[in-house]
Formats: sequence, C-alpha cells, structure tokens
Amino acid sequence: MKCIELFAGAGGLALGASNLRFEHEAVVELNSHACNTIRANQRRGFTPVMDWPLIETDVHTVDFTKWNGRVDIVTGGPPCQPFSIGGKHRGSSDDRNLFPEAVRVVRETCPKAFVFENVKGLTRQSFAKYFNYIVLQLTYPTISKRNDEEWISHFSRLERIHTQGKITDLQYKVAFRLLNAADYGVPQRRERVFIVGIRSDLEQAWSFPDPTHSRDALFVSQFVSEEYWDRHAVSRRSRPTPTRELSRECENRLRLFGERERQPWRTVRDAICDLGEPRRDARRATVPNHVFQAGARSYAGHTGSPLDFPAKTLKAGDHGVPGGENMLRYPDGSVRYFTIRESCRLQTFPDGYVFDGSWTENMRQLGNAVPVALGEKVLRSVHDALRKHAVRTAAA
Repeated sequence: MKCIELFAGAGGLALGASNLRFEHEAVVELNSHACNTIRANQRRGFTPVMDWPLIETDVHTVDFTKWNGRVDIVTGGPPCQPFSIGGKHRGSSDDRNLFPEAVRVVRETCPKAFVFENVKGLTRQSFAKYFNYIVLQLTYPTISKRNDEEWISHFSRLERIHTQGKITDLQYKVAFRLLNAADYGVPQRRERVFIVGIRSDLEQAWSFPDPTHSRDALFVSQFVSEEYWDRHAVSRRSRPTPTRELSRECENRLRLFGERERQPWRTVRDAICDLGEPRRDARRATVPNHVFQAGARSYAGHTGSPLDFPAKTLKAGDHGVPGGENMLRYPDGSVRYFTIRESCRLQTFPDGYVFDGSWTENMRQLGNAVPVALGEKVLRSVHDALRKHAVRTAAA
C-alpha cells in the first residue's frame, strides 16, 4: 500500500507505517532539524527510512494533485502548538494551524483513508466548535471555504449539507478517539486524539483497536503476584510496601479480571533497565545518544517520572526542555533528565534510530513525536480494513 506522510517531524508515525510495509510516495517536513535526523538515519543505512522521498518544504508549496488516486492513505500530525495545553491556545487563529492543509491534501489525493494525530487539548471545550469543524471538513473535503467566507460560516454550510444527507463526489466516514499510549504498550502516559477517515464509497467497516495494556494489570503484577519486582530482580527490602487498601483493591481486580485482564502497563524501568546509567562523557558512551545531561531539579508540580510507572508525557516546550515531564525520578527521590536514548525508548523509537544535533533540539523532536508503537497499532487497524475491502472487491 502507498502512503503520504505530512508534518513528519522526526518520523514516528512514518516509521509505524514503514513497519507495516507501506510505501511512502512523499514524506513532507519543514523543520530542518527534523529533516536532518531523517537524513542522518538514511546515511547510516537504517532500512525503514532508506526509501523515504523526503521533501523539506512548507506543505503550502506542494501540489499534491499528481498523487490523485495513487495513494491508499494520508497520515500526519499537524503542528499541535495551536491546541496544546502548554501552548498559547490560539487555535484556529494560529498561523501554525495546518489542519486546512491536511484537508487540502485529502481533497487533492483522494486516498482510501487518512490518519491524523494531535494533542488532547484539541478536544477541550474551548476548541469544541473548531474541532467539529475539522471533522466536517475531513468528511466533505471537496466543499472548500470560499475566499470571502469566515470559517464559522463555512462550518454552518457544512452542517447544513451534513444534516441534509447530501451526497458529494468525495466523502469520508470519520471517527475520532482520545487514546492513551500507555494502553497500547508504550511506556508513557501520553494522551493524543486520532482522527481516522475511510472513504465512503468503500463501504468498509472500521473501529479503533482495543487497548492491550492496563494500569490495573500493572498494579496486580506489582502488589499481588509481585512478578514485576521478581522480573527486575528488585530485593524485597527495596520494594514499595502497598497500603492495605491498595492490596485489597489489587486482589479484587485479579479476582474480577483473572486471565482475561490486559497486559500490565509498561513502566520506565521496563523501557530503560538494560541501558545502564548514562555516561557523562559523550566520547565514552557505549550506547548512542545515552549521555548524561546536567541541570535537572525537582520543584512543586515538576517532580519527574517515577521509575516504576509509565513516564509522564514527554514535552517539547516552546522555550527549552520542560524539566518536570522530561526527568526520571528514582525511588530515593533524586532526579535527572532522561537521555535522548531513554526518551527514544519511551517513544518506542527503535534503538537503531539515532538523533543528531543538540540535546535541546533532539528533545523537542521527541516531545513532538508520535510514539512509533501507537501509530503502528492504529495504522495496522486501517491497513487491515483496506485489505478486507481489496479482498472483497476481488471476489465480487
């Protein structure tokens, strides 16, 4: 299957697509640092990215009509700063709001499906009207906003068309859901909204994949079976002592779910335990990108990610790296910054994928990235739906 990746960043979602054997027709990204990361891995011969046709440019400048009818899926994560809780909250008025470009690409390429990802903030009440507008634009991508038309007027026009049940020449069945990456095996509590559309003429059923991991299962493995501590060879003296209430709650969960329970959430310890402590001298580092970064400190509201729980959401930050979310907190209360390699593990980038450049810039790319494993699971469900349609069509 062929795809186009928009707003590729460091390549998290695109790597998920490559793992599923999607062939990229174009990988579009404006940021030179992110493009340098992709090119560096191409030079190193990292197989999944070798054939990516990287286009370093503003998406506004690309004419996508040459791919009309030639791609199966369009994917991407439009810049999230306009809707991010940590951003300036300008939403639709922010110049970085590139959802209109995502809609244009769908209109010009007519893919069988699309998958777009964005921050949880997009679903906040203050952005609810604009979010609904985005969904309707993606549902009817050929009904464009007129030059003299305000977005709210265009929204009303789309609502009238939608409620009338008017059939257009290009239409998508659109679904969206807020997903927690930890529920899908990513060692990070990262909530993101995914918007998925399947072209209406395919008449293909689809739904988001079911979660595979859970917090309850983690607590059972830690405080009932204690398998978690045994697996990590943590001495009984060093294990946390659960409260009586927590022990009782965990036992009830085990009794309730039994073998039908999901897998345990993956923790920071699960993700990084084999890396060892980072070297302070980059020249002596034996693991790529695993170098100590000084300056971490804990303060109210910024206490780091516990070792034995999924990490807090890694963040990019507009003015440097946010400390609280991007720190590791040891059981004794001491903290340090996650290394680039540890952050890659938390975002499920493969160990063979290397980041070049400054620590600050690399952390910004990682903070903006889609976890590879999460993107892959969503894309796999869409891939399987399109395969079913192809088989059904061939048999007809």
